[in-house]
Amino acid sequence: MFVIIGYIVVILAVFGGYAIAGGHFGVLAVAAPIEMLIIGGAAFGAFLVGNNQKVLKATFAAIPTLFKGSRYTKARYMSLLALLYDILQKARKEGLMSIEQDVDEPQESALFANYPEIQADHHLVEFITDYLRMMVSGNLNAHEIESLMDSEIETHHQEQHAPAGAIQKVGDGLPAFGIVAAVLGVVKTMASVNQPPAVLGQMIAGALVGTFLGILLSYGFVSPLGGLLEQKGEEATKELVCVKTTLLASMQGYAPAIAVEFGRKVLFSTERPSFSELEDAVKQRKTA
Repeated sequence: MFVIIGYIVVILAVFGGYAIAGGHFGVLAVAAPIEMLIIGGAAFGAFLVGNNQKVLKATFAAIPTLFKGSRYTKARYMSLLALLYDILQKARKEGLMSIEQDVDEPQESALFANYPEIQADHHLVEFITDYLRMMVSGNLNAHEIESLMDSEIETHHQEQHAPAGAIQKVGDGLPAFGIVAAVLGVVKTMASVNQPPAVLGQMIAGALVGTFLGILLSYGFVSPLGGLLEQKGEEATKELVCVKTTLLASMQGYAPAIAVEFGRKVLFSTERPSFSELEDAVKQRKTA
């Protein structure tokens, strides 16, 4: 929603200022479609050349999510921490082997079913169950599991960053493609020097539209998307770090209520549940 609002603000500010200054939209209307074809087509072609199939697929899948709000809300984190608390509490009371069935079949687990938003996130559930399975097996110590978690989180971060980097590179290249379009317009103008000054002026103005559009598309539309996608990737990584911190605290012998407090502290402050909110949620789970 805010992406669309931001785009509207950019358009109103740029073209509104142009109109107030007395600019005429006729030249823009005539030249813009051709310049957009050159700039957009060249940028898209370069995007295809510069990225492998995996990054292309991830980028196309990520773009629609940029027009939606963040799913990493306080309510989601509360659900995640409550789920981890339920799992660790069951393991503490009944032994680690009691959660083996929940870990092996999370989609059939009553524990996971209490938190449908978490259960629907296949990647997050897989991350949780993989390391719970290692804890159940008892063959790895906390340091070994922490190292493995760090490696997986780093891999996840790189995968999340690839689409953002691809979009950012397109944004960085748009001003240059705008110059290409402008140069072609100048070449066309120079080939028509026998035309009257009024016609040459229109042609030069049309050529400059290419530079204008390249810069506007880059800094007003495409590059901000790359920055937003990178922020969303950081949020996804932070959620995994929360799980990691909670499970490691449990492996080091802390009670479930303390372990989830460890996980709470690593969350971003804007979405982090307060101590009292988490404590109340834990008390409710204990009562239930």
